[in-house]
Amino acid sequence: MDLTSYRDLWKTHGVMALLASALIARLPVMATMVPLSFLAKDAAGNFGWAGVVAGGYSVGMAVASVVWSRRADRRGARRVLIATGMTWGVLMAVVAMLPDSWYRVLPLAAALAGMFVAPVTSALRASWPRLVHGARLRAIYALDATAQELLFVIGPMLGALVVSFASPRAGLLGCAATAAGAIWWFGLKQQPRAIHEEDGSVRPTVRELLIHRHRFALLFAFACMVTGFAAMSLGIVAFADEHGNRLIAGVLEMVAALGSLTGGLVGGALPGRRESHVWRRMLAMTVLVVGCVFATSSVVALSVMMFAAGALIAPTVGAIYERLGGLTPASARTEIFGWMLSGGMIGSAAGSAIAGALVESFGVRYAWVLMAGIALVATLSVLRVPPHRPAESADLEGAAVAA
Repeated sequence: MDLTSYRDLWKTHGVMALLASALIARLPVMATMVPLSFLAKDAAGNFGWAGVVAGGYSVGMAVASVVWSRRADRRGARRVLIATGMTWGVLMAVVAMLPDSWYRVLPLAAALAGMFVAPVTSALRASWPRLVHGARLRAIYALDATAQELLFVIGPMLGALVVSFASPRAGLLGCAATAAGAIWWFGLKQQPRAIHEEDGSVRPTVRELLIHRHRFALLFAFACMVTGFAAMSLGIVAFADEHGNRLIAGVLEMVAALGSLTGGLVGGALPGRRESHVWRRMLAMTVLVVGCVFATSSVVALSVMMFAAGALIAPTVGAIYERLGGLTPASARTEIFGWMLSGGMIGSAAGSAIAGALVESFGVRYAWVLMAGIALVATLSVLRVPPHRPAESADLEGAAVAA
């Protein structure tokens, strides 16, 4: 391991402040789903309606993600982020204050709020190639993917704590206020206007952006991975229920997250002196997921395999981020990451539905069978994606120094 890349990132002006502001801006949005679900349940009296409300919110977010990301590339991320962040805060506060008797309006109100989720993640990942180059770019994408794993753990936990000690309404109001301030802070750190290619190239159309053999393969692979993650989460819940202790689900989720955290930090610290192929990392993760299939008879065995498989999650996702950003023109990077998020949300919904049917029909281990099969398909799809080469990194760093 070589910690030079992390030290360089710490010393690079603006990098850590941008990452910190993005994490704080994304945290309340991640925490929203728990109080929103409990608000719907308390109002309607059943969790079925909570699922409908959560689904409406997710659909609204998936539909608008690409729209706002594309607009950020055209008009500048700063204006789009601040406008959507403030609007989302207001709409979520309105949702929190709706009377219980208006519970039938909640799905529509949640969908409308979801349509104004600020494109913080897309803007952040589009910013990295403009700030860092070479080995530091690989490290920051790995660190970004690792931080995302932490948000998935911390966000819902904070939402649950506020609901437990206060109320769902208080949770939503807290998320709205925190997000408004944090997204404003993150928005001010963006360049005030859109980025255009220095060589004067024309901005790609949607068709040109997506129908590209390497970019489409990476987007498809990411959607497959998220589908697998959703199947894994459902498998964990079913495994815990089968063993008669729901606490096992939380333990296994935490073990997988710790594995991803460890793998991401180690992956970002690797010297990067050889070519880095996305498919190699994805294939290694697939093999470890296959190991989970044969470990479902024991809580301890599955925990060990979940940690090992989780250790490949953040490095693999980080490699997809890096390759997608490197193979996309600067004028469309925010948009391409918006398409990635939308594809991931579709994959998540599909993964949960398919895994549920498989577990119900054949057993718990088939959730991991599904994940392994999808991961293998994703691996095959990125075989021809060009690797990250050290020579390219050196050229980029040299150009940055010269500039």
